[in-house]
Amino acid sequence: MPALPATSREWHLVSRPHGWPEPENVALREAPVTEPGEGRILVRNLHFSVDPYMRGRMNDVKSYVPPFQLDQPMEGGAVGEVVASNADGFAVGDHVLHGLGWREYADVEARHAVKVDASVAPLSAYLGVLGMPGLTAYAGLFEVASFKEGDAVFVSGAAGAVGSLVGQMAKLKGASRVIGSAGSDEKVKLLVEEYGFDAAFNYKKGPVAEQLKEAAPDGIDVYFDNVGGEHLEAAISSLNVHGRVTICGMIAQYNATEPTPGPRNLALVIGKRLRLQGMLVNDHRGLQDQFVQEVAGWLGSGELKYDETVVEGIENGFDAFLGLLRGQNTGKMIVSLTR
Repeated sequence: MPALPATSREWHLVSRPHGWPEPENVALREAPVTEPGEGRILVRNLHFSVDPYMRGRMNDVKSYVPPFQLDQPMEGGAVGEVVASNADGFAVGDHVLHGLGWREYADVEARHAVKVDASVAPLSAYLGVLGMPGLTAYAGLFEVASFKEGDAVFVSGAAGAVGSLVGQMAKLKGASRVIGSAGSDEKVKLLVEEYGFDAAFNYKKGPVAEQLKEAAPDGIDVYFDNVGGEHLEAAISSLNVHGRVTICGMIAQYNATEPTPGPRNLALVIGKRLRLQGMLVNDHRGLQDQFVQEVAGWLGSGELKYDETVVEGIENGFDAFLGLLRGQNTGKMIVSLTR
């Protein structure tokens, strides 16, 4: 077994941002690397994930996940190679998925690690299409939104890691029409030409409500919300009777410093008998096996496409996170440490 390095670089939160995160809110620090204790494994991270929900964990507020602690490494999904093991069932050389990203080496409690197979899909896919974003899309569409064949579906943030999969999964299951919104003409083109959306529009080019009505003249039955704000208001206007909304994210307001106004047309929820439901992916872990089996089949047949935006080097990890918040990614944003 090769000798372990003396230190590992890791990103620490050193102050809590007000509004947009700034470089002075974080620090890249060195920490000692030691042999893992009983029931633990040491993992050399090969890729780690940056995700929109991490912005909320930078705030010191009570939420569904605890906030990041100051002067401690941040956390998030990562895949890597076991380089030392003191736990049954894990051997040096195994590849694992775990929750201690934002660092080069992770000392992981073995019960919080899952072995993954690099022969089924590239390891980075376990952070995206076969990981948390993929399960979010799958559960949010089929379980939370109660999607059924013939539904017309609208997805905001449709070129992101979750949205791009929602639209394709809806098409694969017989949606009558799939519409997506994105923040650039290049992404709009990608949605239609690569991912098979029936229509897409650039939300920066005009009022969302007008563009959505043009793209979905007969209305929509399901709205998968990654954005909130103006998009949610527009979707409520376009939803048909008994329409369903999965509220997955509200990235439009994550960096707001003032309270953001809610949709002005909520009264429509009554007459249309709409259902608006928030979702957290951890509530749907029971779908994991079904999800992996079905999605792996779609990947193998080439029916489901996915993109990754890969940023190389741990030193660029925070820039990758800022880029994600600004919508600079297509598909899953990943920081790769394989160099």
